Amino acid sequence: MKLTTMTQVTVDGVMQGNGAASDEDRRNGFERGGWALGAGDDETRTLITQTYQRAEAFLFGRRTYELFAGSWRSVDQMRAHPIGVALNEAPKYVASTTLTAPRWADTTVLGGDLATTIADLKAKPGGELQVHGSGSLTRWLLENDLVDEMTLIVVPVILGQGARLLPDAGPDLALDLVESRVDAKGVTIQVFRPAGRPHYATA
Repeated sequence: MKLTTMTQVTVDGVMQGNGAASDEDRRNGFERGGWALGAGDDETRTLITQTYQRAEAFLFGRRTYELFAGSWRSVDQMRAHPIGVALNEAPKYVASTTLTAPRWADTTVLGGDLATTIADLKAKPGGELQVHGSGSLTRWLLENDLVDEMTLIVVPVILGQGARLLPDAGPDLALDLVESRVDAKGVTIQVFRPAGRPHYATA
């Protein structure tokens, strides 16, 4: 399977609290949640839905898993949505050392040597092993060269606070841009593939 990530971020790289509820994630004093509500046109919403629908399986960090389980698994209207159907029908994997009793059907908690376990999952035949949200997990996957394709949905807003997808300091990575579009509301969708280390100018 190909491991792909899809992340909504602001222009300043914040991914925290993008959901519809402003109090969804108030870690570290964050109070500007709900910034992605209403963002994107119909084509972008269709693209996101179709992405979920083509998943062979999903991989989550614990926090995102529990957030999704509390909505896509539990709310009837969300379960009936094509994204909810895709999530409920596909296998789900959670990278966590603290989750002991997953409450969503067809969930496997991954422990032990996570890099080897995920590499083994990727070696299975099939389509995409998708990661949505899960910022800490996405950063770890990038650091361990496990991401095959990365989609960033950039919402035209600057928050000035909140957890960012990428840290201020970390490993460097070159990216090949394989697809890019801008929708009618100014949301950009960029698809990248990791391409080794960047090349730097020399004196």
